[in-house]
Parts: sequence; structure tokens; C-alpha cells
Amino acid sequence: MKVHLVENKVVIVTGSGRGIGAGIAADLAEKGAKVVVADLNADGARQVVTAIRNNGGEAHAAQVDVSDRQSVKALIAEAVARYGRLDVMFNNAGISQTCPFLDVTDEDFNRIMKINGLGVLIGTQEAARQMIAQGGGGKIVNTASIAGKQGYPLFAHYCASKFAVVAITQAAARALAEHKITVNCFGPGVVATELWQQLDREFMDHGLTSKPDQAINEFSQSILLGRVSVPKDITGVTSFLASAASDYVTGQTVMVDGGMVLI
Repeated sequence: MKVHLVENKVVIVTGSGRGIGAGIAADLAEKGAKVVVADLNADGARQVVTAIRNNGGEAHAAQVDVSDRQSVKALIAEAVARYGRLDVMFNNAGISQTCPFLDVTDEDFNRIMKINGLGVLIGTQEAARQMIAQGGGGKIVNTASIAGKQGYPLFAHYCASKFAVVAITQAAARALAEHKITVNCFGPGVVATELWQQLDREFMDHGLTSKPDQAINEFSQSILLGRVSVPKDITGVTSFLASAASDYVTGQTVMVDGGMVLI
């Protein structure tokens, strides 16, 4: 029987009630990790946990608002109470919005930055506090994006939030190295999930496209590998970043975008 490098690691994945997060959680559980599926949508988290358990994995559902520090503290306490420790924290929860540059409002900006930026800061800080307290190091993995490396005119505030994820990751890597905690992020490109279904509708609402799937198809023209991705394309990198194989990697953004952004 093959032993996986994430076997028996206790992992929290925020925003894992659907989309990329659900794919990450299922993949890690399949490889033997004990996964806390955390999401604002408690029903979505429970459904993912049911699927993981039906596949023979170990998982627990929890509700969290990543932009609320007390909620994140409670999530980590719940994970530790159930599994005894925290080894890996995936700060994956995030939102997006299609909006022409000149139409982005203060409220739009603040809403996205609160979840995507502040949420990653809080998740990184609170996970680090737990890892320092228990000793032995740990791993923090944040979800960035191609939008963390390039500014796109229909997603200015989303791009700002993902640039913030990269900055927080680098700062945290430098701050936490002495505690043997690595901090990295990964940068997906166009992933065929519920989020892109939402963005596709918003493109049509703004009159930017005229038919379903036009937005995702046009936005994907620059993908070198010639197709949009699915969560399964991401999980090779995320399981690597969660495992001992990445012990000498910190402060990095690993792009998983089919070659959209070359850095």
C-alpha cells in the first residue's frame, strides 16, 4: 500500500463547500489526511463531507466566516478539539465580481478585500498561533490567482485582493520561518466551477457577452495548454504544498493556470 505524504495530517480547507476548495478537500482526504471542510454555507460543507466519508475518507464539516476573527478562532479550536492539532491551513475562501473599472464602488472594493484579503490575513495569523503553540511547525497555503499577478480591467478589486494574498503570503513566510511554518500560495487560472458560472452571468448582465459560456471561452483564449481547468488539475500542486515534499519551499506563488501567466 502506498503511503501518502499527507497521511494523518490534520488539514482545514476554508471555502471548501464547493469548487476548488471541495476538490482540494476530497483529494487530501483520499490521500489519508483528516480534513475539516469549512464554509460559510454549512449545507455545502456537510455535502462535501458526506461524499468524502462515502469514499472512505475522514472529514468534519464546520461553518466559518473567514472575515470574522472570532469565527476563525472557533473553527481552529473545533478542528483541534476533534483531531488534536492543526498541521495545514488552506485559506481558500474567496469571492469575485465582474465590474467595469470605472464602475467599481467603495462598497464593492471593501466587500471583496474583507473576504479575500483580510480573510487570508486572519486565517494565516490564527493558524500560525495554533501551530506555534503546539510546536513542530506547520504549513499554510493560500489561494491566489492569475489575478494576483496581472491586473484585469473587469476585475480590478478582485485583482487587488489577490495581489494582497501574494503580499501576505510573502510577509508571513518571512515572519514565520523561525517557527518552521512554511507559507505559500497557488495561482489558478480559469477553473470551470460555480464561480465562473456566476461570472459568466455577470458578463451577460453588463452586456459584455451575449450568450452563456462566451465569457469563459473568450477569457481562456490565452491558455497555452488549450483548455480551461477543473479542480482536479489543481490538486497535484495543493497536495504537494500540504506535504513534506514541499518542506523547503516557502514564500512562493505556484501558478497552476495552464500557462496563462508566465513568471
